[in-house]
Order: sequence, then structure tokens, then C-alpha cells
Amino acid sequence: MRPYIISTLFLALLLLTGCGGSREKTKVNSNSGTVNISGAFALYPITVLWAEKFMDEYPDIRINISAGGAGKGMADALSGMVDLGMFSREISQPEIDKGAWFIALTKDAVLPTINSKNPFFEDLQKRGITKEQFSQIFVTGEITNWNQLYNQQSLGKINIFTRSDACGAAAMWAKYLNASQEELLGTGVFGDPGVADAVKRNMYGIGYNNVIYIYDIQSRKKYPGMEIIPIDLNNDGKINNNENFYNTLDDISAAIKSGNYPAPPARDLYFVSNGKPQNEAALHFINWILTIGQQYVHQAGYVNLSKDQINDELKKLNIQ
Repeated sequence: MRPYIISTLFLALLLLTGCGGSREKTKVNSNSGTVNISGAFALYPITVLWAEKFMDEYPDIRINISAGGAGKGMADALSGMVDLGMFSREISQPEIDKGAWFIALTKDAVLPTINSKNPFFEDLQKRGITKEQFSQIFVTGEITNWNQLYNQQSLGKINIFTRSDACGAAAMWAKYLNASQEELLGTGVFGDPGVADAVKRNMYGIGYNNVIYIYDIQSRKKYPGMEIIPIDLNNDGKINNNENFYNTLDDISAAIKSGNYPAPPARDLYFVSNGKPQNEAALHFINWILTIGQQYVHQAGYVNLSKDQINDELKKLNIQ
């Protein structure tokens, strides 16, 4: 394995867009150099995998990667601290006005998560929670106990965990609930792994996580201690067959790809930079991801872009 910057926290995990910028042709013939990348936890695991495979092919290119949230990725990219920022929500017009250039690479989604030992688990799996009820938990605070959902006698205070860092996961979950990240209630926890750990430690906990932090990519099953609350999409008080697509990683991936799981909180994942990258090694890496690198998307627990979207994204590189 080639060297790259990676925190111990994430090594454990790995083991178990119309754009601004120049439209002139870019000739990429660099097989050496360094690419620095930071940002979204959502994109981090597959970017590490892509970098590993890419550096096996191009050993004279070094790719350094660190996670810290989508907000950090955008800030680092716009300031020039890194060549590429990993980003996990739609790019806003103010960010484009500041010079943000962006390119989609893959898809995933944010899912509502709970502790597998939640005493209301059986009802939650059968009946799910509606979008309105999620809003009453995460945004308005009208629902504070699990028993309020189904008018049961048993009590259980809902312990909400949200992200403390500026991130795409919180932004997309909030957008689904017609809110902003700042409006989400709960105890702030840093990073996707942090929220997952908090939920696993708290029987009455609820949070939201990107797909890759819920499912083991080897077994394709959910990590021990974690479960998903099905969304009652048609508000009929039960989870029908066409709403029940959370059992395995492949099931939820198919639902994201088909659009059966709503977007948001499903979304594209991006690299961003301050204008079109001038680093030829970075352009080479992006081009490789959108071509050869797409073969690793499914095994890594993500969803491939359509062929038409890949072609559109490749045009942004304008490489000859």
C-alpha cells in the first residue's frame, strides 16, 4: 500500500454539477506529483480506496487525504490549502461566486439511525416514521418520547445526536425536513463515526449517518448495535414492501439508484476546488475516478453515476 495521510479512527473502518472554471482544453500527461485532499466524511472511505488503487498504477503520484467534514473541505479548497475538497451536498450559489469548481463522482444517502436494542424497535420496523414525525423530533421538538409515536404506555426519552461539524450529512438530512443544519436539535457530535458510536452506546438514541458508516462493506450487513428507522414514505402507518429496502447494503444502494429512497437525503458526492484544478496529477486522478475508478464504487458501498452523468462530468475536465 502506498503512503497517504489517514487518521487512526478511519483506518479501523477501512480494515474491517454545472461548474465554473476554465473551458479550455487541458492536456494531462503527468504521472508524478502530489495531490492533497480534505473534507467530507461521506466521501472519505471511497476516496482512500480510489487513491490506493490509483497509486498502485501510478507509484510516482502521492495522494494525501484527511477527513474533517464537508465544510472544511470547501474552506480548504477555496483557500488553496488543498487541491481538492471532498464535498457531500449541493454547491450553493455563494460558493460558486467565490470560485468553487465542482465535479460529481458517486452517490450515497443519509439514513436515520437508532440503537438496535431500542425497546420500540419492533414497532419502528413495522410502522416506520413519517417525514412529519422526523421533523417533530429533529426540528420542532414536539416529539420527545418514543411512546408518543405509537401512543404506547412505555416511556423512553428520545436522545437525539446531531453533527457538531459543518457537514453535508446534516445539511441533507435537514433539507429533507425543510430545515437547515443549524435548526437540528440534539447533542452535537463530531463526525460520522462519532454519531454512529453515540447511537450504538445509547439505547434510546437517534441520529443520522451516511450509508458507509452503517453497513459493513464486507458482509453488506449493518454494523452490530446499529439499526435504521424505515421512512413511511406514503404516510399510511406501515412499512410496505416497496418501502422496505434497508436490510443489506445492496438493498439500500439499489433504492438510492432507482430513486425509491428520496433525494434528499440521497445526493451526489463531489470534489471541489478553487477554479478548475491546475495540478495535472489532480486532474489525472479525477479522470481516472470517472473512468477506471467507477469499477470500485459498488464494492465500496456507494452508488455509480449514470453513464450520461459520467459523460457530462468528464466534459468539465475538458481533457485531450
